[in-house]
Order: sequence, then structure tokens, then C-alpha cells
Amino acid sequence: MTAILQADPSVDPFELFDSWLAEAWTAEKINANAMTVASVDAEGRPSSRIVLLKDRDHGFVFYTNFESHKGGELLARPEAALCFYWRALGRQVRVEGEVEVVSDKMADAYFSTRPRDSQVGAWASAQSRPLDSREKLEAKVAEYGKKFGDGPVPRPPHWSGFRVVPRLIEFWSEQPFRLHDRVVYERNGEDWRCQRLYP
Repeated sequence: MTAILQADPSVDPFELFDSWLAEAWTAEKINANAMTVASVDAEGRPSSRIVLLKDRDHGFVFYTNFESHKGGELLARPEAALCFYWRALGRQVRVEGEVEVVSDKMADAYFSTRPRDSQVGAWASAQSRPLDSREKLEAKVAEYGKKFGDGPVPRPPHWSGFRVVPRLIEFWSEQPFRLHDRVVYERNGEDWRCQRLYP
């Protein structure tokens, strides 16, 4: 059982998130930065998937192929919801906000840190589109591996990052008898309004 949250408007929700994530890395060991990203299509139909949080500045940043299912949805309707769940800690964080594309400089910097095989894979994979066979994918990987040889692999023009800039961040802490603790921060101009919620 985790400690009761304090509904304290003086607390910066980003700092609280960072402290929870740091604890999660100790408790979960692997992929504590995994988060669900939910988006909607042109008809308002939702879809979700797990991605990895790669940066936390004034928002929550992840990277993807912009021609993928989620990429197309987020470019067309730049709104998203995120959810982190750390079972070992009995904690969850929900985020809702607007989506913006990160700068080319930021995307290039992150792409350069990826393993070379992942860089090549970003060129080879037509993410989310039909694939005839695994062999076809492997052939594309070999083709791009040969094309770039031993030189640097540039970032594909269709591969970059999204930042979810929150208007709402909710912290959930598991408590006995389903009387869970919930505190929500909602952006109010430059400040945050804090409110405790019923479980």
C-alpha cells in the first residue's frame, strides 16, 4: 500500500511524476517508462497501444513512424491520452493533452542514440501496413543495411517524435478495499489547479 497523496496545489505535477517514475524504475526493473497512448481517428473511433516515454520536458515525448496508424491519427487530430501503470507500486498516472511534433533537432539527436539495427529498421518497416511475409521485411532490412553500409544512418523523413502537452495529470494510488487515492491536476493558465477525487 502506498502513502496517501496530498492534494497540494503547491506541488508541481511534473516533479511528482518524475519522483514516481524514478521509484518505478527501482520497483519494476524493466520498461517503467512504458505507457499506453490513446488516439482517435477521423470518425472518433479510439485506438491504443504501448510505447516508451523517451523524454519529459514540458510534456511527454515518444517517437514513431508518422505513417503508422497512430502517427496518422495524431497528425490529423492532435489530442491524446496517456496512461502509466506500475503494478509493483500500486500506482497509475493518467495524462490528457494536446499533441505537438518535436523539433527536427530533437528527433535527430534521439535517433542518433538508437541501436544501428533499429535505425535501419525505421527505414525498412512500413509500420502498420500489410506485410506479405516476414521474409519480405527481412529483405528490406538487408537492402537498407547494404545501402547505408558502415556509414551513419540518417533519420527517415517520416520518423520523428510527438510531445503530449498535458492539460490534465491524474495520480492514482492503490488503497485497501478499493478506497483508492486520486488527485488530479488541471492546467489553469500558467498554474495548476489541484483536486482530490472520489475513488
